[in-house]
Amino acid sequence: MLDQLTQLAKQFGQEAVVNNKAIPNELNESIVNETGNSLMAGLQKMASEGNFEQLAGLLQGNNANASNPAVKDLVNQVSGNLGQKFNIDSNAANGVASNMIPQILGSLIGNAKDPNVKGFEMSDLVNAISGSGNSGLMEAVSKYGGQFGLDQNNDGKVDMQDAMAAVTKKGGLGGLLGKFLGK
Repeated sequence: MLDQLTQLAKQFGQEAVVNNKAIPNELNESIVNETGNSLMAGLQKMASEGNFEQLAGLLQGNNANASNPAVKDLVNQVSGNLGQKFNIDSNAANGVASNMIPQILGSLIGNAKDPNVKGFEMSDLVNAISGSGNSGLMEAVSKYGGQFGLDQNNDGKVDMQDAMAAVTKKGGLGGLLGKFLGK
């Protein structure tokens, strides 16, 4: 999943980084790569801190825009990382992050939800976000989720179809996962 994220960062980095006069050309590739890495780290941080409601809201799609509080948090985190790591002006770092993060997230989530796009699966995205600290998250949800009302389609198992169905219901996946994990 990190490879796909890096490719999307390169795709959207042309305007935000390469054509940006405030970014020195010798830093272009490093800044694009760091933007992708920082974004993944930010998503993983959301999962590890139990911000399942925000995360589920993002995975729902069509709302990865600058007005989404989760996107704002990610933009701030990525911007801070870029400024600190590359010693670039905070306005330039914020411009890069504000431009790229919504585009990358929108494309990443859209591709993961589209069955016609090969190599992007929602389950892969969730597993990548859950990171090593939550590697058993999906296994635990699958094993015990039925007892907590997570089997949304009543097929006897809890899987990504249930997760996507839960996102669209009142309370959403974040609420269900929060109850399941006691958060």
